[in-house]
Amino acid sequence: MYVEKSDVQIFGLTATTPQIPSAIKVRNKIKELRPDAQVILGGPHATLTYAAKMHDEKLARFGRGTFAFAQLQELFDKIVVGDGEKAVFVALDDETKEQIVDADGLRSPLFIKRGELDSFPFPARDLIDLDSYHYTVDGLRAFSVIAQLGCPFECGFCGGRDSQSYRLARTRGVENIIDEIELVVRKSIEGGNPFRAVMFYDDELNVVPKNLENLCIALIDLQDRLGMEMRFRGFVKSELFTKEQARFMYQAGFRIILSGIESGSNKMLAAMRKRATTDINSRCVELTRDAGLKFKALMSLGHPGESEDTVAESVEWVLKSNPDDVDWTIITQYPGSPYYDHSIYVPEKNVWLYKEPKSGANLWSRNVDFTKHAEYYKGIPGSYVAYVWTDFLTSEKLVQLRDHAETLTRDRLGLGPIIATPAVQLKHNGCNSLPSNVLRESIRANI
Repeated sequence: MYVEKSDVQIFGLTATTPQIPSAIKVRNKIKELRPDAQVILGGPHATLTYAAKMHDEKLARFGRGTFAFAQLQELFDKIVVGDGEKAVFVALDDETKEQIVDADGLRSPLFIKRGELDSFPFPARDLIDLDSYHYTVDGLRAFSVIAQLGCPFECGFCGGRDSQSYRLARTRGVENIIDEIELVVRKSIEGGNPFRAVMFYDDELNVVPKNLENLCIALIDLQDRLGMEMRFRGFVKSELFTKEQARFMYQAGFRIILSGIESGSNKMLAAMRKRATTDINSRCVELTRDAGLKFKALMSLGHPGESEDTVAESVEWVLKSNPDDVDWTIITQYPGSPYYDHSIYVPEKNVWLYKEPKSGANLWSRNVDFTKHAEYYKGIPGSYVAYVWTDFLTSEKLVQLRDHAETLTRDRLGLGPIIATPAVQLKHNGCNSLPSNVLRESIRANI
């Protein structure tokens, strides 16, 4: 085993929330074989539990975020929270005695400022078995790229709303993005198995509309330079999407657009603070279709005040809008999201309650020990587990409605059932910027 034979003294792990049980198993094995070794943890779970802990401190309480972060402190020698690109070097320094390396705050010298992303090296894809990365866009072999960090919006279900490194949108220069894509494509051509497609995992490509236009122009120039057509896939924010964006994206080679529609109920969209309406979302689908693009609608159930009526509205919206693909999930409460961080404990019921500030609608949840249970956003059809419920729908009923919505809409749209494996269980509740280059390259391969 590598750990036994290596003289390495420090091991670094990065983990999303569902990966924490596995990360702990790896940590325990390292400590068993090398009791003197240090194990550093970074990544989304460390960052978001720390954000939840800091929110607890503002309220002068010992909440579940505080407890979840304390669990990590008991297990790992050092914990990197926030941007890891510079912070990891501080964590590796033997003279750094602090257990927590905080790169999540705007005032931290380790926080990546706007305009700084271009100074970092590209993802170390030579450390990844890319040949095992079986992902295609429009039938062409694809790899993934992250062109920006952070999302400024306030969706209640989204991890990172209480984390500055997840809230501040920081984009890479178009030239830097194109250089990375060209480097990967040319290397793959030399290897005899060329990449001809890219999946952009930015939270939304059109958060800064002008950047999207410039990116499309640069992608067209890149294909001219390579002498080959390429295909692209990415996420957009529906209320920011325009006819011009759709036209530019198609001309550049985009063929599939995804958007977090989440619900066909205006009541639910308001409750989750989505800043969109059903009409806006329908218009987004129409614009993609008119431009020749395909559209995948990402739908979710279990928001504050969710009922059979609001679920029925979501089903009706999907059938009326007729997207090219649809994804149905049940909301999970991850640390760093308002649904998690802003919940209060109800001792007489031993549950947690999130009350939507404007409407007063309730979302109930039971506590999850993330060190033992991998709480996935996307489960295996037929094996879903809901950890949330509303005043109108039990956890069990939410699962039934999700399964029914998926079966009905996919059948009516002619999509057929989802053929799932455990690999499709993913941590992605709408939006999540990931601070690890390796994780960025491999995380949502099955969305």
